[in-house]
Amino acid sequence: MSGQLWLDLVVGVVVLVGLVGAVIQVIPGSTLVGGAVLVWGLVTRGGPGWTVVVVAVVVTAGAQVVKYLVAGRFLKARGVPNRSLLVGGVLGVVGFFVIPVVGLVVGFVGGTYLAERYRLAEHAPAWRATVAAMQATGLTILVELFAALVVALAWGGAAIAVGVGAGA
Repeated sequence: MSGQLWLDLVVGVVVLVGLVGAVIQVIPGSTLVGGAVLVWGLVTRGGPGWTVVVVAVVVTAGAQVVKYLVAGRFLKARGVPNRSLLVGGVLGVVGFFVIPVVGLVVGFVGGTYLAERYRLAEHAPAWRATVAAMQATGLTILVELFAALVVALAWGGAAIAVGVGAGA
């Protein structure tokens, strides 16, 4: 097997792992996909290589900005303060280590709810704020997944172009 084929296989595996990571949020999916495609483009060079490097950098960086702006505006419109998200995040990290597999989600939801329950002193508004935080998390997952898919498709097209150009 040629060096280019090995590179394509390794990048393909990392892209798949990154796409899964974009959905389950344990690893930074779009960043992983963007990084793998960036390495591929820098090693491959040529028109398709450099084009995919530009696409990967712009789309990945843009997604990082967009996901925070979208989630921030969504939460601000629903009156959820950053402090509650911080508590949810900290308890999410603790939960990740205490309860394998589901602890991150349980900790985030529980922590956000507890912080909002303390702040608002009532169940119903605290639960509405917690649901809003979960919806904002869902929005960030969609933005990250979309970016990872765009970069993966750009890489796939460039990989085919390089393979066809090499007569493979």
